[in-house]
Amino acid sequence: MRIDRVAAPVVAAVVAFGLARTALLPGVAFWDTAELQAVGPLMGTAHPTGFPTYVILGWVASVLLQPFGEPALRMNLFAAISVAVAAGVAVDLVRALTRSAWIGLAAGLGLALTPQVWAIGTHAEAHALHLALVAFLLRLLVGWESRARPDDPWAGEAERARADRWLVAAAAVFALSVGNHSLTLLLAPPIALFVLAVDPRILRRPRLVLACAAALLVTLVVVYLELPLRAGPFRAPLVYGQPHTWDGFWYIVLAEQFRGSLVDPFGNLGGKLADLVDLTVAELGWLAPLVPFGLLVTATRRPRYALLTGTAAAITVFFAASYDNAAIGRYYIGPILFAWTWLAVLAATAIELAAGRGRLAPDSIHQRTVPAGLVATMLAGVILLGPAVVDFGDRARTVDRSRQDVAARWLDRAVAVLEPNAVVVSWWSYSTTLWYGQHVEGRLPGVEIIDDRTRLDRELGSLGDVIDRFLDRRPVYVIRLDDWQEVEQDYVIEMVPMPMPDSLGRVVGRQKEPS
Repeated sequence: MRIDRVAAPVVAAVVAFGLARTALLPGVAFWDTAELQAVGPLMGTAHPTGFPTYVILGWVASVLLQPFGEPALRMNLFAAISVAVAAGVAVDLVRALTRSAWIGLAAGLGLALTPQVWAIGTHAEAHALHLALVAFLLRLLVGWESRARPDDPWAGEAERARADRWLVAAAAVFALSVGNHSLTLLLAPPIALFVLAVDPRILRRPRLVLACAAALLVTLVVVYLELPLRAGPFRAPLVYGQPHTWDGFWYIVLAEQFRGSLVDPFGNLGGKLADLVDLTVAELGWLAPLVPFGLLVTATRRPRYALLTGTAAAITVFFAASYDNAAIGRYYIGPILFAWTWLAVLAATAIELAAGRGRLAPDSIHQRTVPAGLVATMLAGVILLGPAVVDFGDRARTVDRSRQDVAARWLDRAVAVLEPNAVVVSWWSYSTTLWYGQHVEGRLPGVEIIDDRTRLDRELGSLGDVIDRFLDRRPVYVIRLDDWQEVEQDYVIEMVPMPMPDSLGRVVGRQKEPS
């Protein structure tokens, strides 16, 4: 094995981890980040779609990374490691596509320096693991394509069996990725097209089809069993919803609470296209105009790979552009990975032309060892990494979370303020931080945290019903985001000084009814 095949992915992974580590969130956060920082170490269950793969691997990471700091930091490190793995695998993927480890290295570093990718590696984030699993999935599919050779009459049974293992492994990784994030389901049609393009007669090979189906199904079952087991007989301290019941399980897995978030998918297509162009420029800089050309060249050089990633990018972008929920920029990390591989194929093709190689063979993008090829390779690397180098300072400042400790300070203040028997009628953005403090750190003993989700699961009624239930018996605190007026018209609220102003209020009594 040539040393560059090992060295290039390792270098990319180390640099990617180093970049994420310098900008890493030092501790606990708010919102979904705090939830993932809690459910990983506890092996709990997260909000829909449950993210069982993330939870299981996050628990493993939390155990292995114990020497490196508190649980929240370990989960942040898990995201940095995931991005590092994605960058390293991307290097090998590009090498498999172009036969150039050094172009792969440039693409892997470019991926790690892309703002959205760099950002998801700085804090606990399921999308970081999603990127790593998708990179693995692409590498396995390309490996199978290069080995399958269904039309080769000289290929023996043993050789075909070795090739088939790559596709079976891809089925298992696909299932793991589905268990991590449901965005993976958008890849199913493109993968089916790719498999049929590589081997149109695959349906006549029932043993291979059944092996892939078994790998997919068994992995899905093993992963998703985490939800009912940790919500039922082996109950975790932190469980979202009721996934131990049949209806509750499907409510979480199918993300029914987010039904309706796909808004007018065929409307305002011009505006959505303009937004996509702006996003591409923001992520790739001056490389953005080259992306379509990279796809076209990839379609010439690696047509089946272009079919796979081109259709996957189109479906994912179409979905993300119409999905109105949360920070949607993260949903584009798959297409960002695809774009970097297209740019790498474009660069490798340009190198061959510069080195005087007139004939462009689809499956043999070789870097020549003549000076012209070396110079062209260096120039291609400079072009691929140019935008990131020029914009490095701004990107680093934008993604930097290394000084963000407001959530930790807020939690410390809450611990100091809340009485041991207090009830906090909370809202998601702060509930997750309180859960982390209570269930992971062991603070806030006796405090009852009632989130909007808890009200539904326990059928506690409205916000006012919960306050009235406890007001005369226990200290009651309220956390709301933007509906304080609803509470203040019925109750006297005394705001507690907090690092996040107006985030925590104590209910000191009911408003007097007019005489």
